[in-house]
Amino acid sequence: MGLRPVIRNILIGIPIGITFVDTVGYVARVEGVSMQPSLNPDNKKYDYVFLNRWSIHSYNINHGDIISFTSPKYPSQKLIKRIIGLEGDEIRTIGYKYPVVKVPEGHCWVEGDNTGHTVDSNTFGAISLGLISGKATCIVWPPSRWQSLGPSVPATRTPIKLSKKYQQTIL
Repeated sequence: MGLRPVIRNILIGIPIGITFVDTVGYVARVEGVSMQPSLNPDNKKYDYVFLNRWSIHSYNINHGDIISFTSPKYPSQKLIKRIIGLEGDEIRTIGYKYPVVKVPEGHCWVEGDNTGHTVDSNTFGAISLGLISGKATCIVWPPSRWQSLGPSVPATRTPIKLSKKYQQTIL
C-alpha cells in the first residue's frame, strides 16, 4: 500500500519537473575563465547561475545580458557569454576576419568578459537567436556571491552604431 502513493507521486512529479525546467528555467554550473570577473572570479570555485528560459521564448534579450547558448562550432557544447550587439548593430570586432561587422537579422554578437581567454563571436561570428537556451538572471551559489545579473556592456565594447530598433533601449 505504501508503494502506490510513491509511484503516483513520481508519475506526477516527473512531468511537472520537466515542464518547469523546459519552460521556466534551471540552475547551471559555469565553468572556465571566459566570463571573469563577472562569473567565476576565483579559479578554485564555480558559480552556479539561474538560467531563465521564460524570457527567451519571446527573445526578450538586451544588450549586456548574459546568455547560455549552443556552440555553433560544437553543438554538444553549451557556452555562456554577454550580448554585445543585436540585429542591425555595427560592432568593432577583436581579431575577427572583418574589423567591423553588422549583426544580421535574427542574430546577436556575443563576447566573453575576459578578452583573450574566450571563444566567442570574434571566433565564430554572430550567433542565431535560435541557439539561445537561457538568460542568466542571478548567481545562486555560492551564497557569498548571491546577486542579480543585470545587463551591462563594458564601455569599450558598446556598438559603433546601434540599430534604430534598439537606440531607445540602451541610451
